[in-house]
Amino acid sequence: MRIVRLANFVAPQSGGLRTSLRELGAGYLAAGHEPVLIIPGDRDTDEQTEQGRVITLHGPRVQFLGGYRVLTRKRKVAALLSELKPDTLEVSDRATLRWTGRWARGHGVPAAMVSHESLTALLAMMPVGPAGLWRAVANALNRRTARSYPQIICTTEWAAAEFDQIGAGNVVRAPLGVDLDTFSPVRHSEPLRTCYAAPGETLLVHCGRLSAEKKPHRSLTTLATLRAQGLPVRLVVAGDGPLRESLERIATRDGLPVTFAGFLRGRTDLAALLATADAAIAPGPAETFGLAALEALACGTPVVVSAESALPEVVGEAGASVVGEDLAIGVADVLSRPEPDRRAAARARAERYGWPGAVQAFLAIHEDLAEAGASGLGKDTTNGVVTAGRRMA
Repeated sequence: MRIVRLANFVAPQSGGLRTSLRELGAGYLAAGHEPVLIIPGDRDTDEQTEQGRVITLHGPRVQFLGGYRVLTRKRKVAALLSELKPDTLEVSDRATLRWTGRWARGHGVPAAMVSHESLTALLAMMPVGPAGLWRAVANALNRRTARSYPQIICTTEWAAAEFDQIGAGNVVRAPLGVDLDTFSPVRHSEPLRTCYAAPGETLLVHCGRLSAEKKPHRSLTTLATLRAQGLPVRLVVAGDGPLRESLERIATRDGLPVTFAGFLRGRTDLAALLATADAAIAPGPAETFGLAALEALACGTPVVVSAESALPEVVGEAGASVVGEDLAIGVADVLSRPEPDRRAAARARAERYGWPGAVQAFLAIHEDLAEAGASGLGKDTTNGVVTAGRRMA
């Protein structure tokens, strides 16, 4: 199959989405398919890569989003899609690329949208307006999304819940994965540890984009609480984003021992940091899967997560989940467990999520879409929805 994939909000320093696109594309290619990825960039390019063909179209930066670009030239994208003649279409953006669902339907191309974020959770963080209003807005927009694509792919039950509550019947589950070779306990480095923490100190790590929806300030709050309790704890923040300067000012003002390492381009460098830390913090309340948390688990490092997100579903007993702004109680919980036990549990949990299994699950959806598209089954002429594919438990 020629599987054409589209994504917006992909930047050189974006983490989870870029990783997912790369790993899925490489898996599709290895399975004998022809993946083509279309993303925005600073200029037009077309190249063959380890994840298949990658076409970059010039797209403008989105103000205040720290370097993200979007595909705005709809006619150019539509013409490119017509030229490529995809067997199936995979779209990783429910907002600015929703129009591709109409294009696919009009051209007889089976399509799926991958829900990488929870609109319900994101709108719940709006600082103004009643919660009921934003919930109604999220439901209305989710109905439009569900009507736009034959399949909505969700990576966790938590992510699927916002579509289930509106009665969408075209939701399928497919997990993401983790590179179990790169992210491994063998990356632990004592020399690296001495760069960040003195002997006897506990080393925590926050890995993620420093933007409002990720709630990175919660990691600083957690550190402050632990320090106030007399615990010798230090924090390394790996990642960048629009809130970095603000977070640096808070850390300086409050005298918190925080190292802002910035975006780590080398995956082995990130793996070494994660494997060396005593615990990782993933405080975002709107995470639908949490690749960074899974990478920490693969390195044998337990993760303390927001109970409001999908991450409790992912980390299970290998970490701790906490409600609210301060995750200190969760950090204390995981650190109270014997180190060999907590590290073994973290790695064992991550081993449930290898990329080969994720690729297989996504390909099963594409195969179902292509089969239904070829046979013309599942078309509902009353609302334009194609209910191809089988629902996955």
